[in-house]
Amino acid sequence: MPGIGNDVVALRAIDVDRTKKYRFYSKIIVDSEKLIYDEQLSSAISFEKFVWLAWSVKESAFKCLQRYRHDLVFSPSNTLISEVHLPEYAASTTTEGLGFDEARVYRTLLTYQGHQLYSRTMLSSDFIFTVVNDTNDFSNTWWKVKKIGSSDPEDQSLEVRHLLLYKLHELYPAAQFFIEKSLFGFPVLFRDGREADFPVSFSHHDHFVGCAFAC
Repeated sequence: MPGIGNDVVALRAIDVDRTKKYRFYSKIIVDSEKLIYDEQLSSAISFEKFVWLAWSVKESAFKCLQRYRHDLVFSPSNTLISEVHLPEYAASTTTEGLGFDEARVYRTLLTYQGHQLYSRTMLSSDFIFTVVNDTNDFSNTWWKVKKIGSSDPEDQSLEVRHLLLYKLHELYPAAQFFIEKSLFGFPVLFRDGREADFPVSFSHHDHFVGCAFAC
């Protein structure tokens, strides 16, 4: 089964001043990643957005790899971003898609203990949304990010599951789906009573929720 992970960051909920302090950001990015920002990205995005972009990528990578390694401990400084590619064109604003051809995204290459992963990240004025895959082909990856009216964890959980199940029933109207949480915390999708052969991923922060699956 392929891996997938996603993460969303609500930008209004971050502390900009704290993010810019070395004591804070050095727990998320390492010197080589700071150099990538200084040399390639500083004219394109603010430093605090880069830090949270890196966080979003690394959190998504953790969710992707956790399906293979249940004992994995999230360690941002040990997940290394080696390449960041700026958006190639100014695409129309979108919050849902199959693949990312219609979205303006940052593309990154990253590694964790020999595992090579790929990401697509949308950066708007309100949120950062990332999907990580273990292949550089996202053409069969469905994703969605949405602003909701509540930041309560229970409401976030209900809403993000509703988003995913609604799409699945739209794509596979004859199938019956439900979602359970694994013993290790990640969601597991069941189709017609059996574990589905494709992974799903959820995320939420403040008033934003996101989900993705590889179909």
